[in-house]
Amino acid sequence: MLERYGHGGDLESAAKAYGKDEGAFLDFSANINPLGPPQQVLKQLEGALSSIIRYPDPGHRKFKTILGRKLSVDEDNICVGNGAAECMSLILLGLQPQKVGIIEPCFSEYRQLSEQFNAEVYSVRGRQDKDWKATMEDIGQLIQQVDLLFIGQPNNPNGVQYTLGDLRMLAEIAEQFNTYLVVDEAFIDFIPKQQQASLLSDLNRYPRTLLVRSMTKFYAIPGLRLGYTLAHPDIVRSMKSKQVTWSVNGLALLAGEAALDSDEEFERSTMELIATERLVLVEALTQLGCKVSPGEANFLLVELPNPWRAIDMQRELGLRGILIRSCAMYAGLEEGHIRIAVKDSKANRLFLAEIQNVMEIVI
Repeated sequence: MLERYGHGGDLESAAKAYGKDEGAFLDFSANINPLGPPQQVLKQLEGALSSIIRYPDPGHRKFKTILGRKLSVDEDNICVGNGAAECMSLILLGLQPQKVGIIEPCFSEYRQLSEQFNAEVYSVRGRQDKDWKATMEDIGQLIQQVDLLFIGQPNNPNGVQYTLGDLRMLAEIAEQFNTYLVVDEAFIDFIPKQQQASLLSDLNRYPRTLLVRSMTKFYAIPGLRLGYTLAHPDIVRSMKSKQVTWSVNGLALLAGEAALDSDEEFERSTMELIATERLVLVEALTQLGCKVSPGEANFLLVELPNPWRAIDMQRELGLRGILIRSCAMYAGLEEGHIRIAVKDSKANRLFLAEIQNVMEIVI
C-alpha cells in the first residue's frame, strides 16, 4: 500500500515500491489542477527568490487584503494557514472540542487530527444509494451529540456536494445546539461558481460555521502549502492564538497573492478542462465495468469490477508508471474502491489505455 502517511501523492514511496524515478510517474493519486500554476504565479516566484533572506509577514496582511476583496469578506474573518490541514489543526486547538463528528467516508485528517488533539470522534456513514452522502436526519442527530462537526463540500473521496438548503439546515441545528460546523471547501474552486453550494454569503447569519479552503489544489502549489479559514472574528482570534509565528512561508504568501490576482482565463480554462475530461473518464470507466460516483470536483471515486481489488490495481498500474489512490481503507467503502484525479487529455487517455490493459489480466 502506497498510503503509508494516509494520503496520495507520495512519489518517494512509489519510487521505492516500483523501482522507478519519482519523475517517471503519472500521478493520479493527488488531486491537483492539471494546468499547473498560473503563469504569473511562476513569474512572481522566479522574481522573488532573493526574498527568502527576509522573514515572511506574520500577519499575512497583503494576502488577506487581496483575499478579502476577492471574496467580499472582512479581513477579521480570515485566518491564513500552512495549508488547509494547519487550518483544521488551529480550529481544533483554538476551539478545544471534546467530541468531534465526521461523516464517513471522508478526508482522513478529520479523524487523525481530532484524535491527535485528544478529542473523541463520533461518526455517521454515507449511503451508497445517496452517492455516499449521509441523510440529513443522521447528520442532524450527530450535530446534537458533538461539539464540532466536519463536513466535506464537495466531499473527499466521492466529490459530491450537499445542497445549499441542506447546509443551511445543518448550520441552523449547529447554532441551536452550540456546535461548531466546519465546512471543508478545499475543492470547491473546481466547481463553477453558479453550481457551488457554499455558506460564504451566510456566515454572518451563522457565527458557529467555519469554512476551510485550500489554495494548493486549484492553483497547483501543494509544495508551498497555503490555505485559509473564514469564520467569526472571535473564532479567528482563538485560532491565531494557537498558531506558530511564521508558519506560512513568504514564497507561499507571494504565490497566493499572485494566484488571487490571476486572470479569469486560467479559471475558465480549468473549468472547461475538468468538465470535459471528467466526462471522458466516467464514460470510459463505465464501459470497462466500473461504477463511478457522480462527483463534481477534479477527482472520481471508482468501484472496480470483480474480482479486482484496489491494492491489486494500484500495484499493476504502479508498475506501469501510473499512481492511483486506494480507497479500501476509507470507512464505509469496499476493497475495490479507488480514487483518480482528473488530468489533461493526454494523461487521461494513457491512464485509460493502461487500466484497460490491466483488466485483461486474469487474476
